[in-house]
Amino acid sequence: MAVRRNLLKAAVAIGFTGMIGRGATMAFAADNSWRMPDEGDPHRATWMAFGPSEDVWGKKLQRGAQNNLATIAKAISAHEPVNMLVRAEDRETAERLCGDAVTLFVHEIDDLWMRDTGPVFVKNSAGQLAGVDFNFNGWGNKQEHGGDAEVAEFVTGKTKVETLRTKLVLEGGGIEVDGKGTAIITESCVLNKNRNPGVGREQCEEELGRLLGLKKIIWLPGIKGKDITDGHTDFYARFVSPGVVVAGLDTDPTSYDHAVTKRHLELLKEATDSSGQKLQVVVIPGPGSVRPQFENKEFAAGYINFYLCNGAVIAPEFGDAKADRFCRDALRDILPGRQIVQLNIDAIAAGGGGIHCTTQQQPA
Repeated sequence: MAVRRNLLKAAVAIGFTGMIGRGATMAFAADNSWRMPDEGDPHRATWMAFGPSEDVWGKKLQRGAQNNLATIAKAISAHEPVNMLVRAEDRETAERLCGDAVTLFVHEIDDLWMRDTGPVFVKNSAGQLAGVDFNFNGWGNKQEHGGDAEVAEFVTGKTKVETLRTKLVLEGGGIEVDGKGTAIITESCVLNKNRNPGVGREQCEEELGRLLGLKKIIWLPGIKGKDITDGHTDFYARFVSPGVVVAGLDTDPTSYDHAVTKRHLELLKEATDSSGQKLQVVVIPGPGSVRPQFENKEFAAGYINFYLCNGAVIAPEFGDAKADRFCRDALRDILPGRQIVQLNIDAIAAGGGGIHCTTQQQPA
């Protein structure tokens, strides 16, 4: 995703004297074992945030992003309930644009990226739900995040589930799981000194195993410093089912992501999941062009940032008829039985994000 947001004015570093954070004693549920479900498993609801501000986005993009959020929320609400956080001063606008499609909760927020600020929901074998608070720090203290840092605990409070604590700092967009113990994670964001100074693969894997039930992590290099997220996984590779991964390819040789996506494909095609099965990798290249209204150098023009809700896939379209059709057909082939819904989310893309970035699923 592209750098669109203001830099944070004051940063606070979080040290690692042990992974369980905030002085909390981890209260595990019945079987002491948590698992992050696959996104394609049934949901109780989707959480979103009506958060673009004029200060961060500018007036034109703010209005466009608000309209895009309403479009996404309405599409998802046809399949499952949508809960949306909103600042008090924006409630009337959210009500007007979203109508009855969402349930609004007033809470101070800094932006719209619920994938990164919200809790990562996990379940145990007894079916109990909890939410991990991964200590959102504005993607390494790149943006103001006083309100967003409190979103995870606010959402777990509203859902009446336990908040699981850790000192690990990361965002939901940096984690992609198959629900069976395998994850794909980019090193550039998680093993980055702006989140987790001094933390290596082994320590990270142990903690994510404890919190998310991971048995194997497929590490992709990603890329640091080119966008605000330092290369989130959900713009590069997505599980659609155990053993099946959709991966992006930037076909523009002048783009920094050209070499990055080629290397990721090489690694994914050689990788195995936690059961030892080689991955099936389906490649969906980005569009060759986008509509001019919101086009800018930071435009996140990729199809990989789709969202799986109950019975449907909510995916972008960019006005490149051939590429949009290729995306639709590829998703239809690998996700039979799901409705493929493609939306114009150009303003959000111009802000460096996509549909997946705006959502966080609450498992059923």
